[in-house]
Amino acid sequence: MVALPLRALFHQGGSPMEEGFMLVFPERVLAGDVPHRDFLHLYGPGSLWVLAGVYELFGTSLAAERVVGLVQQIAIILGVFAVARPFGRTIAAVCATMAALLSLTANGLVALAWNGGVALALLGLVAGLQGRRRVGPSADRDGGDGGAGRWFVLAGILGAGALLYRPDLVVAVVLAYGATAWRLPRGQLARLVVSLGAVLVAGYGFLLVRAGPGTVLHGLFFEPVFDLRDGRRLPVPPSWDHYDGALAAVGQLIAPGWSLPALTGPQQIVVWFFLLPLAAVAEVAYGAWRSRADPSSWRARCLLAVGLLGLGMLPQALQRPDATHLAWVSCVPLALLPLFVAEAVAGRRPRRGARVPVALGAVVALVVLFAMIPHPTVRIWADLTRQSAAGEYGASEVTRDDRNFFYIGADVISDAAQGAVDELDRRAEPGDRLFVGTADLRLTPYSDAYLYYLFPELTPATRYIEMDPGVANAEGSGLADDVASADWLILSHVWDPWDEPNESRTPGSDAPNEVVARSFCVVDAFGEAETPYFLLYQRCR
Repeated sequence: MVALPLRALFHQGGSPMEEGFMLVFPERVLAGDVPHRDFLHLYGPGSLWVLAGVYELFGTSLAAERVVGLVQQIAIILGVFAVARPFGRTIAAVCATMAALLSLTANGLVALAWNGGVALALLGLVAGLQGRRRVGPSADRDGGDGGAGRWFVLAGILGAGALLYRPDLVVAVVLAYGATAWRLPRGQLARLVVSLGAVLVAGYGFLLVRAGPGTVLHGLFFEPVFDLRDGRRLPVPPSWDHYDGALAAVGQLIAPGWSLPALTGPQQIVVWFFLLPLAAVAEVAYGAWRSRADPSSWRARCLLAVGLLGLGMLPQALQRPDATHLAWVSCVPLALLPLFVAEAVAGRRPRRGARVPVALGAVVALVVLFAMIPHPTVRIWADLTRQSAAGEYGASEVTRDDRNFFYIGADVISDAAQGAVDELDRRAEPGDRLFVGTADLRLTPYSDAYLYYLFPELTPATRYIEMDPGVANAEGSGLADDVASADWLILSHVWDPWDEPNESRTPGSDAPNEVVARSFCVVDAFGEAETPYFLLYQRCR
């Protein structure tokens, strides 16, 4: 499932902001910048440190970043397989296949912090469950080890790694690891807690020393929870007749065909939105029932722990229910739904053997993927597989020297971006300061952060490499001062049509626009004559 679309995944168009900042942020870390202090970053530092290490060893490149993304995706798939494997190889393969179709199609191989955090949490849970299995039912009486200690230490390290990637996974990790560790002997519990705590203290302690406690608290908590939320949330439940997310609507312009009967794309999102929490809650309820019926059963504890992991991930999907966020969460509870169905059927009909429950679990997977949500899953996977076989890819390429970025969308936009890159390449000097933003800086719904990556010898002139509504364009954000410090501006009209039912279209401070009008001159425009996609500005002499 991973190998067939792999060539196309490495040539797939990336998200200009999200993949852009996963290329830029780690390189800024290598240059001495600190997350939250020197650039806006809404998550933990773990993913940036790992990518910075990879870039230091192999050089900063799109290929290197996507290899890390591939490793993260494979880790999620293997984690799902490992959780389900004790219940049978066939059902584990069904769940892993479902995880692949849910996870690979959401963001391809972009090395996002969420994917890395989920992978670490899953693998840590697998380690913890293996430790619990080795302790055995006699643990409460005699504290027997059976080699479990090393597994609990590993679980703690991996769980801490997940929280260093995404601190908002804390609810999922606490619930799942808590179920795993419930009534462990003190010595084993200490191994788990101390290893997790030590890694967390070391990681976040280092960040606190570098950035300062107030800066870290603001970047990890206040900005994503309070400042950003109104400009990013989408309606709950999603709309039945249209996409609420701006990027989802754009994506439909290049969506592949689908010949089987299906609900419309927005209708599939609605079905998915209700299916996901129902599955997560049902899995926790079933796991709890099994555990209560047989407290000594390791399999029952496994079902409860992984069910709680999925339940704890739900807020990520519910706060912005588009295909990407739903898929991010679904790679655990929906991917493991066939396992829970098979176990429930086997428990009610034990005389039927293993084949019927497993077959019913596989049928559930087929119904979900082909009848309920085929467009954001199997349709994308099938198209990527076709592209890989044909060697024909749907993305355009923007290049400079040995760096490249695959741009998905209209060729006229990527051609305009290439024109702006070529012109800036001819004019800029190493050490100049570059600012990339929207043409109207009162509105900052998105950014073309990948352009910073194409110019590593230029210094980003702003901490808002990632641009978010309600943050970058807020009064007192410092954006106007950032613009004033730049030598070059690349401002984009690409995101002018951005339209979501939230505060992202509410204009913010006009001060950055005033700086542009007062201090910068247009060098050239690229794209459509009336409304060019990109404008290159130079500080007026």
